[in-house]
Parts: sequence; C-alpha cells; structure tokens
Amino acid sequence: MKITWYGHSAFRLEFGENNILIDPFFTGNPAFEGDAEKAGEGTTHILITHGHGDHVGDAPAIAQRTGAKIVTSFELCMYLAKQGIENFDPMNLGGTTDQGGFRVTMVRADHSAGMVETDVNFPLGPSAGLVVKAPGEPTVYHMGDTDIFGDMALIAELHQPDVVIVPIGDRFTMDATTAALAMKRYFSRARVAIPCHYGSFPIIAQDADGFVAAMEGSGIQVVVGQKNMPVRIDN
Repeated sequence: MKITWYGHSAFRLEFGENNILIDPFFTGNPAFEGDAEKAGEGTTHILITHGHGDHVGDAPAIAQRTGAKIVTSFELCMYLAKQGIENFDPMNLGGTTDQGGFRVTMVRADHSAGMVETDVNFPLGPSAGLVVKAPGEPTVYHMGDTDIFGDMALIAELHQPDVVIVPIGDRFTMDATTAALAMKRYFSRARVAIPCHYGSFPIIAQDADGFVAAMEGSGIQVVVGQKNMPVRIDN
C-alpha cells in the first residue's frame, strides 16, 4: 500500500485498483503543495471523517470531475446530494460498508461537525474515525479529529490496525503528548503511526517533533510524512 500525505488531514491510499482520498482538503489548505485538480486525478473513492470545511475540502469538486464515490455519514451524504453529488454511500458509527476491494468501518471520534456555510438547521452527522481493511493490505485507522477516549481500547481490540493516522495539532484535537499516550496505551500493537492535523494553520502545532519525542521507546515506527511524497507500507 502507498500512503501519501497532502498536509493537514488529507491522505491518499493506493492499493490494487483502489485509489482512495481521505479528507481531501486542498483548496485553501496552507500546507498543501501542488495543484488541487491534479491531486484528485484517478480517485476512485473519497472518504470523509466529518463535516468540517478542512475535511470535506475539495471532495464535491473531485467527485464531480472523476465520478469517485463519496463514503461518509448519512447526514453529510444528504448535504452533498443537495450540491449535486449522486455517487455516495452513507453510513454511521459502528457500521461497515463493502466498497468492493476494501471495507470501511466508521468509528467514534470525540469532536464536532458542522460548517458555517451551511443552513444551521441542516445536521452534518457525527464526527468519526475511519478504518480501512483490504485483503493482503495493512489495516489503516484514520482517527479523524479527536481527543483521547477510553473506548479507543475497543477500536484496537475490534480492528487491530497496523497503521494509525493520528491528529497531534492541539487546540482542535489532541496535542502531541496526548496523541502519543493514545498510541502507547491503546494501539501498542500497531506497526506505524503517522501524525497529522499540524503544520497548516498557525494556531495549531507547526511540527511533529513533540510527538516523535513522546513516542520514543514505544516500539511503534513513527512516519513523519513529507507532503506529496508517498510512503509504502507492506502488510
């Protein structure tokens, strides 16, 4: 599997015939380096953790250009349908959907959801994490935006992720120290931790140094992504 980080919480997973974007926030993302239209080329699926602008991002435009299927909460799917999106697959916390070459499970996150651009009476569903499983590939858990919570132990027990994408930026999510505690206490059997949700806006952490330091001795490989440069994670 190839995993590419585009800054903030935006990632691409590539394996087999699947080309998956998660939280594709390109336009307006200070940390994104590249062309938003080019970044969306070849996308087969778009997974969105929750209804905030820095996570929905370019999803509607990419879906309209490429025909990629959007997989996210029921309420956010209905909101996107009002914008003309037709290819979507709604789900909710605890549910799993089969996308053909992989399965997606939506799990809890401690955060909020909603966009100031929308009608305040239109709900955008829960904030969530997403677990991606495919035969012969590492299981990937994108935490979305979240604080630490005790039921992470259940997520670890149920899904046993190999790769955990973990927010570390503070203010809107866990900080680096708390994120490292979450990894060491609940996901100690994971092989790889990839920090995200930092280095974009000036009011959140600007680097991953604190997370790297706090993870020392954990036995988990910390991969600090270089923007737009894929890394390969073998099963």
